[in-house]
Formats: sequence, C-alpha cells, structure tokens
Amino acid sequence: MISENTIAIVKSTAPILAEHGETLTRHFYQRMFTHNPEVAPFFNPANQKAGKQQRALADAIVAYAANIDNLEVLGSAVELIAQKHASLLIKPEHYPIVGANLLASIREVLGEGATDAVIEAWGEAYGFLADILIGREKQIYEENAQKPGGWEGFKPFRVVRKEKESSNITSFYLASADGAPLPAFKPGQYITVRVAAPDGGTTMRNYSLSDKPGQEWLRISVKREVAAEAVTPAGYVSNLLHDAVGINDTIELAPPCGEFFLDTSEQHERPLVLLAAGVGITPIMSILLSALEAMPNRPIVFIHGSLNKGVQAFRKTVDVLAEAHSNLTVHYRYSDALQPGITREGSTSTGFIDAPLIESFVPSRDADYYFCGPQPFMIGIYHELLKWGIPPAQVHFEFFGPRQALEKAA
Repeated sequence: MISENTIAIVKSTAPILAEHGETLTRHFYQRMFTHNPEVAPFFNPANQKAGKQQRALADAIVAYAANIDNLEVLGSAVELIAQKHASLLIKPEHYPIVGANLLASIREVLGEGATDAVIEAWGEAYGFLADILIGREKQIYEENAQKPGGWEGFKPFRVVRKEKESSNITSFYLASADGAPLPAFKPGQYITVRVAAPDGGTTMRNYSLSDKPGQEWLRISVKREVAAEAVTPAGYVSNLLHDAVGINDTIELAPPCGEFFLDTSEQHERPLVLLAAGVGITPIMSILLSALEAMPNRPIVFIHGSLNKGVQAFRKTVDVLAEAHSNLTVHYRYSDALQPGITREGSTSTGFIDAPLIESFVPSRDADYYFCGPQPFMIGIYHELLKWGIPPAQVHFEFFGPRQALEKAA
C-alpha cells in the first residue's frame, strides 16, 4: 500500500498539477519520444498532434492525485486503461520508461516545486499504480490466449469480404489466415489493427467489432477520415484500409478488448436503449444483434443519428431486423434539415438525438442505456442521463477520447 506521507504529498500537488497539467504532459511526451523513440508506435500521432493525448494524460494525473486516498472511485478508469494497454500490447518493461520520463518531466517543468520529497512520493505512487495495471493486463493477456481460438500478440487475418455500408463507411470481414477458429468476444468490444507506417515502422488503431460473436469472421466497419499532412496523420489507417486493402489481403489483429460491452447473461424487464450517432453505430450494432438473439422478449429501443441517409450505415439491415423482431423499436434522426421526406410521425425525424426524443420512446426513463458517437453527442446524452438521475450501473458508453472531458463537460 501507499504510505500516508506519500498520500499527503501527492494529494497536495493536485492543484499545481491542475494548473500546469498540459504543459507537463506535452513536455513528457516530447521528452519520452526523444529519449525512448521505441515506444512511439504505441501512440496515435494524430491524437498527439491534436493535443488529445496530452489533455487525457493531464486529466488522469490530476484525478489520480486528487483521489489517491480513495482509489475505489478510479476503478472504472483503471479497467479502461488496462484494456486499452492490452489492446496495444503494453508490457511490464514499458512502465519503467514511462515512469522515468514522467518523474523527470515533473522535475523539469515544476522546477523548485518538485522537491526531492515530491519526486520520491510520485515515484512511489506511480509504482503502486503500475503494479495494479501490470497485474490486470497480465490477466487480460492470459484470458485472451487461453480461450478457444484465442491468441496473444498480433496475428495475420485475411479479408474475406469487403462491403460498402454508406458513402464513407466500409465493412471488412476478417478470418484467421491460418484457418483457426475465432474466439468469443463481448458485444461492444474492439480489436486493434496494425499496419505499416510511412516512416517504415508500424502504427495501430482500435476499431469496434460491428457484428455479433459466433460468426466465421470478425467484422470492423471503418469510416474514411479526411487525411491530413505529416507522418501517420488523421485518416491514414482508414484511408489505407479503404483504398489499398482488398479481398484476400492480410492485416494484423490483436485480440478483442474493451470494458464497454453488453452482458447478454443478464436479463432485465426494463427497456434496453441503444443510441448511436454517425460511425458510433459500430459497437452498438454488435450489441443490437446480440441482444435480439439473447433477449427475445426484452423491449429494445434503437435510435441512430446521422447527417443524412447517404452517410448512414446499416439502415437496410436494421430495417430488416425491425420487421423480424416485435420487441425492437427503431428510429432514425437526421441533422441535415434538407433531408427530404422526413416527418416525426414515421420512423424518422429531423434534428439531433436529445432528451425529448428519448423520453418519447421511454416515458418512464427507467432503462439500460448504451451509447456511442462523436464527443458533442456523448456529452449531451451523458448530461441528460445525469439530470434524470439514471443509476451509473444503467449507463454504458464507448467514448473515443479523454474520458475526463466527458465528465467535466457534464
């Protein structure tokens, strides 16, 4: 356990870290990539350039300092980090690299405020957290390797089918290159794709699995992002998949990971509400398909927000499901006011997914909510569910970005 003296010192640094957090983390990443360039492939260059990773780490450091005397509140954050690390194959030997550069950065940025006592306390606190993460990640690696069809590390997969879902989203159906069976995964989880980078190294991206478990393939549905300049820019991997990866080509995958998923063994009478915006439909689609199979009598409300029909993925599939399952209610909401033929009386409407729309389908508000989409959508939904007083155990989301940004905005 962490000593009381360390807890007191680290907690006392929370205000100054809150003030200088992003300066510290920008310095940390620059320092680490200079002194230890071998760890650079684990990080998304686009997120680095946009400052997302720096903000996420700054918020995480402040949260750890502020709650070091009550670490139970950080349990969900620890699981999220451990799953993310396992998806990227972070190993115990990487932790000393991060720790050394973090402590050096604290001293270099905070100057006189970083006394020997502060550095020693943060060294102990970092080591304690590292041990927790290493232990949990070891469990995840073992679970993924030991399950039928499972593996550890990256494994080649062959593209057996490529299907356009909308004007900017394409699905890739992936089977083991060696013909081995596929492991079960939890609906809502993601896999990691590793491809060659322009600089001769590799780069990795997480993509949600968009089909239900138990198929002869793993399916990812990838939105083509607008490419920018620089090495491995935003959109590099998505454009590579769209333009250069075809049938029978192989790509490398790490096993499914992620703490956002539907437990199909749990049965409830209250409705299951699935909310998606844009490409956020990918994990929600896996959850929908799995729920319809495992919970044939449970009321399910599915609402998908898109700019218009042209960019909307899976509409035909969802329409077929709605016809076949009487317990499924479907609604589409388009933010493009020029979208023709939209009326509130039917299964479509114009606008954004908001509280009045959700409440019109779930008047009691008592439901299990799963949602995924762009940051403004996520913040809006999360904020409304908090105002409604929905218990945390009934609120589930996949937020691709600094989780603290969601909490602070709400």
